[in-house]
Amino acid sequence: VFTANTLHIMSWPEVERLFALLPSLMTPGALLCCYGPFNYGGRFTSASNAQFDAALKLDDPRRGIRDIEAVDALARDAGFVLVEDIEMPANNRCITWRRERLGNRA
Repeated sequence: VFTANTLHIMSWPEVERLFALLPSLMTPGALLCCYGPFNYGGRFTSASNAQFDAALKLDDPRRGIRDIEAVDALARDAGFVLVEDIEMPANNRCITWRRERLGNRA
């Protein structure tokens, strides 16, 4: 599954619902890749991302750049493990998780 520039335009409950539904759509070993801006440790990675977040929230207060730690927690709860976190142009990231194989969950 690949999604680009979506998590920051969805409300947090919609992000939670997406991750809750993914295990029913993906086989063990499948990859999930999310492209877009993320915060780390509750902080913006650039001034332009802070400005972008403010513009998103001005348009709809439910929108905003998500903290990678919160998104990763949703992914882990849904049975995914973080595989890769790649820095991309324009202060974006490409984050990849793999759905754990059955029987490998802790």
